[in-house]
Formats: sequence, C-alpha cells, structure tokens
Amino acid sequence: MRFLCIHCHFYQPPRENPWLEQIELQDSAYPYHDWNERISAECYGPNLAARILDGQQRIASIVNNYSKISFNFGPTLLSWAAEHAPETYRGLIDADRQSRDRFSGHGSAIAQAYNHIIMPLANRRDKITQIRWGIDDFSSRFGRHPEGMWLPETAVDIESLDLLAEAGIAYTILAPHQAKAIRPTGGSAADNADWQDVTGSKIDPTRAYVFHTPSGKSINIFFYDGPISQAVAFEKLLDNGEKFASRLLGGFSDLRSGPQLVHIATDGETYGHHHRHGEMALAYSLDYIESKKSARITNYGEFLQLNPPVWEVQIYEHTAWSCVHGVERWRSNCGCNSGRAGWHQEWRRPLREALDFLRDWVTPRFESASQPLLRDPWAARDAYIRVVLDRAPESREQFGREQFARDLSSDEQVIVWKLMELQRHAMLMYTSCGWFFDDLSGIETVQVIEYAGRVVQLAEQLFGDQVEEQFLSRLASARSNLSEYGSGADIYRRYVKPSIVDLEKVGAHYSISSLFAPYGDRTDIFSYTAKRLDYHTRDAGKMRMALGQASFTSKITQECEILTFWVVHFGDHNVAGGVKKFDGGSSYQDLLEALSDSFSRVDIPEVVRLLDRRFGEKTYSLRSLFRDEQRRIVRTILSTTVAEAEAAYLQLYEHHAALMRFIASLGTPMPREFIAAVEYALNSLLRRACSAEELDGERIRSLLREAQASNINLDKTTLEFLLRHKIESLARQFVADPASLAKLEHLENTLRICRQTPFLVNLWSVQNDIYALQNTVYARTRKRAARGDAKAQNWTAAYLRLCELLSIQVP
Repeated sequence: MRFLCIHCHFYQPPRENPWLEQIELQDSAYPYHDWNERISAECYGPNLAARILDGQQRIASIVNNYSKISFNFGPTLLSWAAEHAPETYRGLIDADRQSRDRFSGHGSAIAQAYNHIIMPLANRRDKITQIRWGIDDFSSRFGRHPEGMWLPETAVDIESLDLLAEAGIAYTILAPHQAKAIRPTGGSAADNADWQDVTGSKIDPTRAYVFHTPSGKSINIFFYDGPISQAVAFEKLLDNGEKFASRLLGGFSDLRSGPQLVHIATDGETYGHHHRHGEMALAYSLDYIESKKSARITNYGEFLQLNPPVWEVQIYEHTAWSCVHGVERWRSNCGCNSGRAGWHQEWRRPLREALDFLRDWVTPRFESASQPLLRDPWAARDAYIRVVLDRAPESREQFGREQFARDLSSDEQVIVWKLMELQRHAMLMYTSCGWFFDDLSGIETVQVIEYAGRVVQLAEQLFGDQVEEQFLSRLASARSNLSEYGSGADIYRRYVKPSIVDLEKVGAHYSISSLFAPYGDRTDIFSYTAKRLDYHTRDAGKMRMALGQASFTSKITQECEILTFWVVHFGDHNVAGGVKKFDGGSSYQDLLEALSDSFSRVDIPEVVRLLDRRFGEKTYSLRSLFRDEQRRIVRTILSTTVAEAEAAYLQLYEHHAALMRFIASLGTPMPREFIAAVEYALNSLLRRACSAEELDGERIRSLLREAQASNINLDKTTLEFLLRHKIESLARQFVADPASLAKLEHLENTLRICRQTPFLVNLWSVQNDIYALQNTVYARTRKRAARGDAKAQNWTAAYLRLCELLSIQVP
C-alpha cells in the first residue's frame, strides 16, 4: 500500500556552436573541456555507480541509481553523451532495461519535449514537432515507445496535454500548485458541482489523476510532493542519506486510505553537481527504505498499472514549476530571477517578440520554397528528426523516399536540408534557458540568439530577402543590465556575427591550421569535411607558406564547394591567409609558380601583392580559427617562449632556493619577485613529476614539503587532474591484465604517493574498476589462495591492501 518514486529531470542547455554542431572550449569548466563534460563527471557518471558506505566509511556496495528511479534526459543532452560520454550513455540505456525487470515491464526512463521550449508559449505546429521529436529521439535510444513525457519546466496548457495524449503518452508530471480542482472519476462533463477546489497546493500528491481533454482524449497526471522536493533542492536534505529517507517516509499518512505514492521531482543535477555526493544520499536512502521494507520502490508506469486513477483533475493553464507567475519568466519581467539585486529582466519580452517576428517571417517563405520539393513541408519537418539522429546517406535516402515530391537534383536536396535546418534552429532558438537567468548577456541567452543567427543566415541564403536588420531593429529593444553589453542587437553584432560560419570560413580554418598540424587527404572539421585536392608548402627561415585547393562539404546540409586557399606564417602569431572559390582556369598554376618564385627570393612584399590581387583584401588570421584549434595553435606558438620563461624561473629558484628558505625561516616577508619564481617553479616541477611515466614518490613528497615551507599556492586543480588520469591509466592496465601482480603493486604504490598529497584525488573511476573485480578475479584467486597457492596468496594480499587504500570493503 506504500509506494515510493523519485523522479529526476536531467537536462543542460544546449551548448553546441550552431554552425559547428560541437561545444567549443569553455574555460570556466576547467580542468574539463566544457560544462557538459564537467557535470557528467560530477553527476551523470556518479549516479551510474553510486556508493553506499559502511560504518567505517568504506564502500560496501556500488549501485546504479537510474535503475531505481524515474528519470528523463533532455534529448540534446543525450545526443552529446552518446558521442562524448559513451560509457555513461550506455549505462543509462542499460539502467532502463534493468528497471523494466524491476518494475513489471515498465521502464523508468521517460521522454521530454525535444529542446526544452516552454510549450504553452509555442504555437501548435511547434508543439506537435517538439512532442514528435521527443518521442522519436527516445524510441531510437531506448528501443521502446515512452510511457511518460516531461514538459519543460512543467509548463502546461490544455492543448499540450491533448497533443501528448494523441501521441500515445500515458502520463506527465506536474507541480502541486498546477492542480485546480479534482473529483472522483465518472462524473458528467456538464456537471461542475462535484468539483473540489485544490488551489493552494492542497491536492493529495499520493494519487494518480486522469485529465480529460476537450477532444475526448485522456492523460494521467502525477503531482509531485512539493515540500519534500523543495527540501531536496534547497534545504540540504542530501547531506545525510538516512535523514533523506526519513523525510521521504514522512510523506505517508495513516489518515489516508488506499494505496499511497510518495514521489518527488527535482533537477537530476541536484544529485552530485549542485550537492556534492548527493548521488550517495540518494543511493543510501533507497537502500535504507528497501532493506527495512518501509515502502515499495516503483516508477510511474508500474504504479499506474497497479493503481489506475479513480480521481480526475483540472489544471491551471500557463503555469510552471519555477515561476509563481505562470509562464511569465519566459516572456516578461515577472520578478523571478536568480537573485542579482537591482537588476531587471525587461529584456525578456522584446527578446521573445524578436524571435516570434523571425519565426513568423520565415514560415510563409519556408512553405513557399518547400512546395515544389516536399509532399508536405510540416510532415517533413516532423520526420526530419530521423536525419538529425542519423545523418548517414541511408537515412537521408529513406527521408527522400518518404518526403520528396519527386526525384531531386543534388542542388535541390541541399535546399531541402537547409530548409529543415532552418526549422530546427527556429525551434532551438526558443530553448527555455535563454529567459531563465538574470541578464541578456548570459551565455544561455547568447546561445539562443546564436540559434537565431543561424536562422537569419539560412533564411537569407534560401529566400534572397534580407531579414537581419529587421530582426536586429526588434532585438535592439532588449537592454542588458550591464551598460558595456548594450542591447540584444549589440550582443548579436559582438558575439553572434563573428561566430557565423560558411564554407569560406571553414576553408580559412583549414588552411591556417594546416601549417601547424598537417592534414591527410580527408579531414573532419567539426560538422564539415575537407578533401584535399592539391597542397604545396614553401619555407624561408622562420616563414612558411602554403597554397592549395580542397573540396569542403557540410555534413549537415551537404553543401559543397571547391576553394583555393593561401596562408603565410611570418613567425610568432603573425599569420595571414585568403580563400576564394575555384575558378577552374589555369590561374591557380600561374599563381603557384609566381608565389614560389617570390617566396624563394624572400620577397615578402611581392608575395603579399600577388595574393592581394588574386584573393582580394579580405584576409584571415589566427582570430579566424575555431576556438579549440585556435587555443592549440597559440599553445604551439607560445611553447618556445613558455619554455624559455620556465627555464628562467627554474634557474632563479635553483640558484637561490637556499636563500629563499632562509628568508622564510626568519619569518621575513619574501620579495614578491621571489614568491612568483618559487610558485611558478614548484608548480612546474610538480606538474612534470605528476606526468612522468614512472612516478617518483620521494621527489613529489620533497617538492610538496618545499611548497609548504615556502607557503605558496599550489595549482591543485591541475595537479589533481594529472594524478587522477595517471592512476586511472594504471587501473585500466591492471584490469586488462588482472592476474599481473606487478601491475597490481604498481597501482598500489602510486596510490600511496597520492595519499600524501595535500589535496584529494578523485578516485571514483579507479574504485569502480577495482570493486568490479571482487566477484570475479578476487573470488577465484582467493579460493586458490585458500588451497595454498603461493602466487594467489601474494596477489590476494596485494588486492586487499589496494582495497584498503581505496576505502573498499571486502567481504
């Protein structure tokens, strides 16, 4: 009679560059490449292998939280995970399979409206596509139709519920304040007398409710327990697993009759990212409740099967879980924000109005351009998710057979793909995060403006009409709280305009980076492919030149061009290049000969004049490179300079170390010049020591003692990251050859070194690897050891020492 369900909404704003389809380097996520990678390491991965500790704080068991909870992952986040965190991605899919075995065939994963738009603020056509794309994305990953669907921000209106029901969705989850009235099932639609008002969060959250739509369909709704959910998110309930379990069990009441479902809904990132070790509190609480048989852990699908709703419900439309003003947070200055005192959000309304203008401007043009090419433009958009999920030629051919109005030429197919991408980005630009936070200049808001920039680019390419200035005139009404950012139009010109990519810019990136990392015949550059047709280099002292031709193709739109390019590196950061369309004549060979002659004579002015005449005045530089490659090349250019600076600091430190130690022993403040030299030198030496093929424990300990005596700041983030990856590499080597006592002892010795550092090294991955051997290699070897096998005894003893170092309980 007592059921418990915890729902986690896992989601991150899309962070991909709209033109490259990849997340570029984000320095704020250091030591990780970007925030998706960082949050995955802090939350998504740890929930796959959450620890339950014993009384001595040792790992007693490792469990997959996802298999015991209800969860949804945003489709755009899952797309990232499939490519960049494949182990986590596979673990999520496997967890859903496990949950089906656990919960009477009902999987715990549910779908989400595709890119987290606020559904009540979307037009009907976008709602249909968001639901269709969310279902198809889910089905392609989990291999089944979703039973439930998460509405972004739980923002709801009757039309959205009707469309969910029409799409075969059995249930959704809302906040308690979104319920308006309830009554027992079976009442007359015309009789309003028996409805009971539940305004003010008075609804009983332990039941399932059915909602009947005006079109005669129905969908089940679960209203989560508001106070407990709030406590998880904001009251440090995850500081203690037993306390968390107690609070969950407190949601049951002996005053209620019939089956009760206590359930909560929170952001999944709460468990590990927002609250460190929150995944452990979740794992412990579920284990605690199960072991004491205090309630039956379930998911919504199983509960519905066992306990069909006997109450129906009415809702408040245009409401959401994170805005007390309905859905105003996503279209007005309603007062909901992240807490920056004195700031306003007047920018929200003009931002949405500018995007609405852009959407409505492209819609009739999209329909007109599509008519000769597609049987039904909007049905084609709904079906395009299959191409988004798999851009292989076979997928495109299948789409063509179903959606093309006739056999299309290659150029006409490019137009279709551009039309589909236009529509994809016209939905992405409504991603809710763009309005959620405090200022127009925030990265989430800039991201949705970038999506709009992609719409503008495609629209002008496809339709020949100019829309950018009309869009910017409306965007100019959105004003930042920070005067240096100005308006939305200023932000567009400052951040979005320089980010716009076309094939020429890809060619410039290719040509410049080719001088620093030679390419093969075929090269992938994010969402583009470069096929080298001709390439020549010339060197003259520090200077280097390249001239060539290549075919560049968009993997997304299939647009292709042959470009001629040149680039000259004059030394240091001085790089210049140019790109133009291939003219098909003999001018390329003439240019190659002329340049080779001028360059061999080191007649640089003549080289520049030749290139200017052939390529025009538009030139590219290191600033034109995409961010990751730009950073890599800058590091390459600076490597010699950095090495020189490092050598100078090390020399100063080594020559005067004794004097510095003497000054420190006197308690006399050390000159700032000495402090800078010591800090740089010791951190540099420690980075080298932690990256060495064989770790020298005594050397590391000596350097750490020196750092402590000199009272300098260690680069703990980098040092921890280096040591962690070293240990993870050794653990993988051992797991690949677990019978090797030498590899086991090598890992043990390295861990002993790490135990002596003044910072904690994250051993999560290593613990997983070693724990996994308990029931396999360790169990078999222990039996041999018990029979007197000396090698097995030595291995077992070393494994037990290793587990002790890793705080793993061994039965």
